[in-house]
Amino acid sequence: MSTTTGSAGTGADERAPHGSPLHKLLSRPELGSVVGAVAVLVFFAFAADGFLRASSLSTVLYASSTIGIMAVPVALLMIGGEFDLSAGVMVTSSALISSMFSYQMTADVWVGVGVSLLVTLAIGAFNGFMLTRTKLPSFIITLGTFLMLTGMNLGFTKLIDGTVSTKTIGDMEGFPAAHAVFASTIGIGGVDFKVTILWWLGLVLLASWILLRTRTGNWIFAVGGNQEAARAVGVPVVRTKIGLYMGVAFGAWISGQHLLFSFDAVQSGEGVGNELIYIIAAVIGGCLITGGYGSAVGSAVGALLFGMVSKGIVFAEWNPDWFKFFLGAMLLLATLLNAWVRKRAEAAK
Repeated sequence: MSTTTGSAGTGADERAPHGSPLHKLLSRPELGSVVGAVAVLVFFAFAADGFLRASSLSTVLYASSTIGIMAVPVALLMIGGEFDLSAGVMVTSSALISSMFSYQMTADVWVGVGVSLLVTLAIGAFNGFMLTRTKLPSFIITLGTFLMLTGMNLGFTKLIDGTVSTKTIGDMEGFPAAHAVFASTIGIGGVDFKVTILWWLGLVLLASWILLRTRTGNWIFAVGGNQEAARAVGVPVVRTKIGLYMGVAFGAWISGQHLLFSFDAVQSGEGVGNELIYIIAAVIGGCLITGGYGSAVGSAVGALLFGMVSKGIVFAEWNPDWFKFFLGAMLLLATLLNAWVRKRAEAAK
């Protein structure tokens, strides 16, 4: 089964390139982003004083991890041929649910964390269910979810708490333990690193294992390459796509808990627009808009590029208003480089 479905959509399993070492290298989805990351690192090493200091790099890694936690499941979803425009506000929804449930029920914050996980996963399952049942484009389905969550975040927060932000839960039972899990700082060699970096690396390893070593990975590539061909050879398309959307929801839950336990309160309007950043990181990392191609490692490198540019501009003391210009330029250059790499790989076959 796994061998057949791996080639159902693209004619070749993207996970196991064949041929010479050069061809294998050119076939890697993340090659373009790695080249770009090295170039950006070298550039800011000269343009920004102190960019290569350990404390500066920990700041870059933290900024990258907050994007990368979401970029990894978004990349898997894109490999499966779909988008999720509700990913950004879902992070805020997860944090709001956890905070308001704990506060209103005067419960241990871990109860709110558990309820938030269940509700957030249900939102992801809803996206996948609506997509597979209605056959509407994922753009329309998740845009609708985005708008509903945006309104619900603001409406429920004002209804329950009377303002646009939640009440502080910093003095509630279980908060120190939850803070340690989702928002603590780890000192290594005199340098502080945020625990989100470990969450990020863990998700990259898990996603890479799923893509490269499991039958589910075959299914993801197959449904993204050619959904009908995948269904014809027995791939559970509906289950796979619902699972991918629930994966995005799981990433949103982790990010939401980090947001909550970093500040012990949440603004209801946060998260709008971040879904585009997650998609950009995945595309920079080598994921194709059309699906069927990409890697979890590539999304991590894309998030790292985002972190280096966002913090490199600050360290170089440039006007931060130019950040989105550089982000757009990175997106275009990475897409062109990835297209060139694919053409060279195909020509080398």
